[in-house]
Amino acid sequence: MHGDFIYTVALRLTGNHHDAQDLVQEVLLRVQRGLASFRPGSLEAWLGRITTNAFLDDVRRRRRRPVTRLPDVVELVAPGAPRDATEALARDALPDDVTVALQALPEDYRVSVVLCDVVGLRYDEIADELDVPVGTVRSRIHRGRAQLRRKLA
Repeated sequence: MHGDFIYTVALRLTGNHHDAQDLVQEVLLRVQRGLASFRPGSLEAWLGRITTNAFLDDVRRRRRRPVTRLPDVVELVAPGAPRDATEALARDALPDDVTVALQALPEDYRVSVVLCDVVGLRYDEIADELDVPVGTVRSRIHRGRAQLRRKLA
């Protein structure tokens, strides 16, 4: 039940199945280590925060050590069926055009919009999570949603 939630948030943040799986594994390790410090409350909010922090840590790590990606060979890439029910559920949750538009957002906007609209955190919780003022969260969500509307129009 909560695994589906973590995977969905990870997929929305990373944009692809393999990175989402890696992120879920990292999150589960962090949950195991931090379970003793969990205070009763919203388990989904706690899991969403851990997922977001793990994602942001990975982004920071990749910036410090950039990786050169190999060029995509279109002839070898074919859309396949979902590998499992979790991926199918996560893909069906948002239409493809919305997912593509969401992935095209700048990272700051995407993280804020996902935390608000997918995870369901309040603005003050997002501000605490990202260590930015609430006003910054509001503007990122507003600008991110505006960019989504333009991309989807």
